Amino acid sequence: MGLSSTHSFQKFAGDVTLENLGIRDPELTRKLWSEVDFVANFAATTNLIERYDVAFDTNTVGAKNVLEFSMKCVNLKLLLYVSTAYVWGEKSGFLFENPLRKGETLNGTTSPKLDSQIEMKLISQKLQELKNEQISYKEETTAMKEFGLQRARLFGWPNTYVFTKAMGEMEIGELIESRNDLPVVIFRPTMITSTFKEPFPGWIEGVRTIDSVILAGGKGKIKFFLGRAGLIMDLIPGDMVVNASIVAMVGHANQPSDDRQPFIYQVGSSARAPFESIKLRDYLYNYFSKNPLISSPTSKHNGKPIQVSYPFVFPTTASFFAFLYITHMLPLKGLRLVNALLCDCFHDKCNDAERKITFIMKLVKLYEPYILFEGIFDDFNTERLRTAVRGNGAEADTFYFDPKCIN
Repeated sequence: MGLSSTHSFQKFAGDVTLENLGIRDPELTRKLWSEVDFVANFAATTNLIERYDVAFDTNTVGAKNVLEFSMKCVNLKLLLYVSTAYVWGEKSGFLFENPLRKGETLNGTTSPKLDSQIEMKLISQKLQELKNEQISYKEETTAMKEFGLQRARLFGWPNTYVFTKAMGEMEIGELIESRNDLPVVIFRPTMITSTFKEPFPGWIEGVRTIDSVILAGGKGKIKFFLGRAGLIMDLIPGDMVVNASIVAMVGHANQPSDDRQPFIYQVGSSARAPFESIKLRDYLYNYFSKNPLISSPTSKHNGKPIQVSYPFVFPTTASFFAFLYITHMLPLKGLRLVNALLCDCFHDKCNDAERKITFIMKLVKLYEPYILFEGIFDDFNTERLRTAVRGNGAEADTFYFDPKCIN
């Protein structure tokens, strides 16, 4: 978090899960309210299966807290809230840059009602129940992750991350309805990948989103691939997302939200430069066949180039699970029978195999909504931003975010 002026740039710590961002210094608070004119809320937990209490506090309550703090800034020109295009869950077809209304669900569920206040109470009740059971922190974390998935799927969202982000958008929309003079922009990027150009091509902090699949492919760990011809994977480089957000902030400064709703931008590639997801398999194989990674000297490959195989593609989750059953589950049943006959000699081996199978099944179910996604994200508003930038050659080169230039 930072505060800028013509003379200095001041950094300080804050916490979006707390009222007034957890700032306890009254003088600093007054300074912020009098001098801050732009607020960009990028704070989030992006773990798809985060603990429900952690995800809710950061992605839902945090969105509300930042907006309420921004409303006290007397010179506020704009609040930018970064959400995700996948607040649309697993919907198919053309997905428009429309707001999510308070209480709106993706599956049409009206009973029980979706209400963030109710969700907050349910989280508190669940935490108290788990505390009364005197379980370990690890067991509590597992239970809260499962609880988040349960609540998300009840209303039509595939995971806790997109569910809590959707509720964050709803909180913002509700506050704007009570004050239509607030200049607010909601930004919905798709799957953010490594950079296109800045600070250099391919840069990313850590291994994230699709990059984990690419790395696993280079290490020869991907033998099978879930995908189907014709399905589009929406990827957008991180520097393009940043550039688009800067342009949107400049373009909307001091502009109140239209019709008491935030202005929404979906920033992705599926509408302008669609990438067929099944091609990722070909790119992985072709690249790493010609440019193999070198294994660690201490690994079983002993510092040699890692050979990659051409992955087999399963078009549906059901076909993959059928394969998993034949190749892994049936042998495990046989091993358990042998284990029972030989006085539990293979107990650990059986448990390890079962854990691996369970992990693979959970992983596939978790990423299935993105791998087999059938939606295309409308970016009409974002294209208008690009058109405005194209009018100035220097700015277009500096603030590039047109996915058509991606090879």
